[in-house]
Amino acid sequence: MFQTCALALSVTLAQQPGNLKNNEHPALPSQLCTAPGQCTPQETSITLDGNWMWTHKVGQPQNCYTGDNWDQTLCPDPVTCAQNCALDGGDYESTYGISTSGNTMSLKFVTKGPDSPAPNVGSRSYLLDPSGEKYQMFKLKNREFSFDVDVSTLPCGLNGALYFVEMDEDGGMSKFPNNKAGPKYGTGYCDAQCPHDIKFINGEANIKNWTDSPNDPSSGTGFYGTCCAEMDVWESNSMAQAVTPHCCDDTVIGQTRCSGEQCGDGDQREFGACDKDGGDLNPYRCGVTNFYGSGSTFAVDTSQPFTVVTQWHTTDGTDSGDLSEIRRFYVQNGKQIPSPTFRIGGQSFDSVNDAFVNAQKTLFNDTNAFEKRGGMAQMGKAMDRGMVLVLSLWADYAVNMLWLDSSYPPTKPASAPGVARGPCATTSGDPATLIQNNPDATVKYGNIKWGAIGSTNGPPAPPAPPSPPGPPPPSGCPGGSLSACIGLCPSAPPIVYKDCVEDCAKRCSVAAQE
Repeated sequence: MFQTCALALSVTLAQQPGNLKNNEHPALPSQLCTAPGQCTPQETSITLDGNWMWTHKVGQPQNCYTGDNWDQTLCPDPVTCAQNCALDGGDYESTYGISTSGNTMSLKFVTKGPDSPAPNVGSRSYLLDPSGEKYQMFKLKNREFSFDVDVSTLPCGLNGALYFVEMDEDGGMSKFPNNKAGPKYGTGYCDAQCPHDIKFINGEANIKNWTDSPNDPSSGTGFYGTCCAEMDVWESNSMAQAVTPHCCDDTVIGQTRCSGEQCGDGDQREFGACDKDGGDLNPYRCGVTNFYGSGSTFAVDTSQPFTVVTQWHTTDGTDSGDLSEIRRFYVQNGKQIPSPTFRIGGQSFDSVNDAFVNAQKTLFNDTNAFEKRGGMAQMGKAMDRGMVLVLSLWADYAVNMLWLDSSYPPTKPASAPGVARGPCATTSGDPATLIQNNPDATVKYGNIKWGAIGSTNGPPAPPAPPSPPGPPPPSGCPGGSLSACIGLCPSAPPIVYKDCVEDCAKRCSVAAQE
């Protein structure tokens, strides 16, 4: 994500598990697939990021953090603060605007809870594995991931984001003894922006040099940031969208606390450990302005729900090969819609790969931090280690989300290559205005599936020929010979082809002996 200035509830964060609220996790079932029509249900659920939770003195309803300030008595230093303060989630729907129904999750932009002194704005949640004790880990190289999404009510300036980050499976509990809360309480966040607004990092309160946000009454920034690789599968509203890999150099392996130049703040952006800009593919930015938008004139009509399918291909088509390409297609009203083809620097592209990123950075006159940090292969290394699924809705206090859906930077002419990223006005996206005018804006994510490439969407694979009871007659060998039988086998997906070949070998061998 280009910016991570998430908006939080006015009382937030801690590292001890609380018991003053009900901390049940809404169910969000998902599916693990091996072939089309062959998917196994997973009893997954969601947990709210600790940055949104109520933080209070252990066992007592006394706030550790109110508005954008720490309680100096409870939090005189980072370690003592983590020991004194506990997290409580409460009711997800009435407090945070998060609800689930079946396999679908809804995130409402603004919610005024019954016990909250101020409205909750936006949210960030993670997928828990079936145990409910750990984050669900995804290793998606040579795999695909699909989900249904509804962004019809998201205006300019909001971002319904679904993405993966290289968080620890246990939220950092095993590495940092002060963190007793873990995944059930949404701890351990990191991303490629190395955000400083995370209140607890490495099991300690991020209170050193804590500075109130000048325009967000619920947030601030501390001395430390928290970095890791980030794979933005889906950043979107009803006007624009992008898919963006962000890799980090070898100083960042999993969640890493940063300070100084490693964080890449301000003028040091290009020297940080992680690529903050990423290798983004936004169709509008690449000149295809009629592909995505609200209404029937667009190839993908955001006034209706649709399915997003993303594939991570490797150099040799195996799990061990280097990541080489990110491909995307959509399904809407039963129709498969491929990503558009566009020309960059005299070359044609329809996916994200190193050649595309290099050509785009050159044409747009952007620094190629992605290539410098290892590009697609480096992104693949993070995916090999495993990543956590993030589902969020947020507004941007830094630059009003202009980098996603408008012309950015606004100081450059919109006609300059790469500046126009969407149709929204450069005056749009102000969070205060969105809170006032669009409190009910909601994004819905559902029908989450992942597995072998080609497995999450499409018609079920035809079943392999059934084995007859006992030796079959010569006609039991389909096609009359082994080679003819194999020729009848479907070529994809590979697992179905393999099973069919084995069945042919058995049946035709028996037939030949008759």
